Amino acid sequence: MPIAREHRWLYPIDWRELSAFIRFGRAKGRCEHCRRPHGHNVLHLGDGIWWDEDAAHWRDGQGRGLRRLPSPDELVRVQPGLAGIDPPAQTRITRVVLASAHLNHDPGDNRPRNLAALCQRCHMVHDATEHRRRRWLNAFRVRAIGDLFA
Repeated sequence: MPIAREHRWLYPIDWRELSAFIRFGRAKGRCEHCRRPHGHNVLHLGDGIWWDEDAAHWRDGQGRGLRRLPSPDELVRVQPGLAGIDPPAQTRITRVVLASAHLNHDPGDNRPRNLAALCQRCHMVHDATEHRRRRWLNAFRVRAIGDLFA
């Protein structure tokens, strides 16, 4: 995930090397929350459940194996309309890209235990409350400036 121009000064000069170490050295090219592999196209159901080709089973959003779901090949073979069988879920393919995330949302805190290698889904889930807070703050700022000059 690219760093916003206004936040670049918060990151250290060696951020690329530090990020690469976290993503590929410590995490070995997999998301540290859900275990999705970097650079692979992953089949998923849209709700965090994804197909792990290496282990040949479905995983949930926390990386735990799910055995109750049929394989992708079996999902294709299911005929909609049969008694008691739901039509196959909408499957999508997404290319996984790892990014280094600050777990406490402070870009100045670059301790290894504060950094995690996260795929784009896990990164957005982790940052959701921070994004809501920033959206509210920006909307509040715009209203306040409007009140000043209105």
